Amino acid sequence: MGRALFRFLHAADIHLDSPLRGLERYEGAPVDEIRSAPRRALENLVQFAIDEEVEFLLLAGDLYDGDWKDYNTGLFFISQMRRLGQAGIGVHLIAGNHDAASQITKQLALPDNVTLYSHAKPQTVELPELGVAIHGQSFKTRSVTQDLAAGYPLGEPGRFDIGLLHTSLDGRPGHDDYAPSSISELRSKGYDYWALGHVHQREVVSEDPWIVFPGNLQGRHARETGEKGATLVTVSDGEILSVEHHALDVVRWARLEVDLAAVERADEIPDLVRSCLVPLGESSAGLLALRLVLTGRSSAHAELVRERERWIQEIRSQLAAAGDVGVFLEKVEVASQSAIDIGSGLEREDALGDLLRMISALEDASLDLGDFVEPFREIRKKLPPECVTGEEGFDPTDPERLRELLPSVRDLLLARLAGAEENP
Repeated sequence: MGRALFRFLHAADIHLDSPLRGLERYEGAPVDEIRSAPRRALENLVQFAIDEEVEFLLLAGDLYDGDWKDYNTGLFFISQMRRLGQAGIGVHLIAGNHDAASQITKQLALPDNVTLYSHAKPQTVELPELGVAIHGQSFKTRSVTQDLAAGYPLGEPGRFDIGLLHTSLDGRPGHDDYAPSSISELRSKGYDYWALGHVHQREVVSEDPWIVFPGNLQGRHARETGEKGATLVTVSDGEILSVEHHALDVVRWARLEVDLAAVERADEIPDLVRSCLVPLGESSAGLLALRLVLTGRSSAHAELVRERERWIQEIRSQLAAAGDVGVFLEKVEVASQSAIDIGSGLEREDALGDLLRMISALEDASLDLGDFVEPFREIRKKLPPECVTGEEGFDPTDPERLRELLPSVRDLLLARLAGAEENP
């Protein structure tokens, strides 16, 4: 029997020195602060492990983001692991798809307190002073399609067994299907805790036994919202007492929807946005990277759509002038709607009514828009590649992308209708 009470820390998907491409397109973006976030989050992780006096740290893959640009990435990691070594904390590490043996060409000797598990077969490391055995296997190549967990040994009665695994498990949206396994397979091993990696959203898959994705340590873009960090596990007499998430991120991505239903004029929007930001900013530990979505049916919609860029810049300008420190407005999406009843527009007997009826017909999901893209093919050839691809790109020959834009076109027409009726 090992020590009666001990704690360990579980983290994954650090993606150290991830390039985070595309930040430069946002004017005023704190590029250096965002790019350095994975390093500072790792420093937070190490300090937290030291402060909590954990026995060991589990890193469940994707420590890196592919091959290093230079040796500084590896040197930084080693310097942090030495801090843990000086505190008597061991580190157990597996390579995931981003830092598989075939992906990382550069090598540096790891400190004595760090164990990198073999990619050739499952490896077991026993910690007899704690009564613990840790089982793990690294990725050999980026794409591992077999169930690695199937080859892990069975747990032993009276011992606290941990499985360290980088996996998609039984499939998670938005993640490649690497080292797929199943809850039943993991349970069959008789382990007490499965420390998983690969999925960037924190998830407690099971409590019997504990099967946990801690999520990534630091969000990297606008789709990875909310607190990010690591999982602290407390064990007493071979039983898990607590499994607790601790936020360790330094840049937090957030999505804020602001309802414009009560807004009558566009010049009221910046003040409304700022008032909604106050509680959100207070909940963030460091820099808040915000995607703002303007929603709701509003009398201000017509004015907002007619001068979209002006009002987006007014929002940015007011936030900057008001001295809202620690908030980076990553993007503003206009998803509001006109307060005008579309039914009245559809009943109009003029060119505008014809256009609105055509758009309503085109919104039918069963309708093939392929015939409508032909006139845009020559335009598509003349557009720079960066205008067509990526999150902000627009391909005019993509029928589904055109369908996505139909509501915006309809609202623009309604906005012009409102403007015409206000200024006959």
